[in-house]
Amino acid sequence: MKKALVVLALVFAFVLVGCMTTVEPFAVTSNELGSKVGEASAKFLFGYLPLSFNMDLGIQKAAQNGGITKISTVDVKAKQGFLVTTISTVVTGE
Repeated sequence: MKKALVVLALVFAFVLVGCMTTVEPFAVTSNELGSKVGEASAKFLFGYLPLSFNMDLGIQKAAQNGGITKISTVDVKAKQGFLVTTISTVVTGE
C-alpha cells in the first residue's frame, strides 16, 4: 500500500511538471538575423479552449510587439502545463 501511494505521488508530480518546446521554425527570410525579438502569446485551457476572445498570435502582432520592421525568423513555441497551454509566435529581426 505504501509503495502504491509513493508511485501515485510520483505520477501526480510528473503530470504537474510543464514542458516547453519550439514546435517548428515557421519561416526564415534572407534578411540578416537581427537583435530584436517580438512575441505574441495566447493561453488555452486544456490545450484548446481559449482563455480570451481577443487573441492575436499573428506574425504582424509579434513584430509590432518587438518593434521589428524587417523580419528574419519566425518560430512557434508551445508551453504546456497541467491545465493551461501557452502558444507563442516569436519573431526576430531589425
